[in-house]
Amino acid sequence: MKAAVIVFPGTNCDRDTKAACEGFGWETDYVWHFEQSLSNYDAVFLPGGFSYGDYIRSGRLAKFSPVMKAVKEYVKAQRGFVTGICNGFQILCETGLLPGVLTDNWNTRFICKNSRLKIKDGKEITLPIAHGEGRYLAEEDVLIELNEKDMIFLTYADNPNGSVGDIAGLYDRERNIIGMMPHPERAFFAETGNTDGREIFKIIEQALAVKK
Repeated sequence: MKAAVIVFPGTNCDRDTKAACEGFGWETDYVWHFEQSLSNYDAVFLPGGFSYGDYIRSGRLAKFSPVMKAVKEYVKAQRGFVTGICNGFQILCETGLLPGVLTDNWNTRFICKNSRLKIKDGKEITLPIAHGEGRYLAEEDVLIELNEKDMIFLTYADNPNGSVGDIAGLYDRERNIIGMMPHPERAFFAETGNTDGREIFKIIEQALAVKK
């Protein structure tokens, strides 16, 4: 399995994400945001950080990078699986690859802590969060579709940011993409005192196995 970790100016979780991918046994490359093809990769990661300094709003400028056109083509071709983490989730929503928006936390403050979460299979995990614009919002018709099509795969147990429906992570309609605000790559190695992030990588691995 070969993975790509996309790097924008301002990305700062690329090393963590690459280390986690390699820890899971995947050959992994950094891919600069000027890249125009991702066809050589089985999985693509949009990691956390502050792409383009989060000017205007998070992910707003990154969606115009050449690599995002490549991501859209990659998804359209159903080549592999795309994962957006934190800023990556924001970028996926900005580009329309995932529905809804991420906006300022309900208290307008940056939140950095461990958060209790529920995976849709009922398993409870704890992952770090670190965001100022992590509050997920969507129109009522979108929320109805998310529930009817079982697109919500991760919810907050304590809802730290005011996200509607406690939403922490989503699938796209075709199950080719996930986006999530928590950081699984920061809870992967035993040295961190928490390995719950591996559960998210297992979800990605299972999705790829279906594609194979």
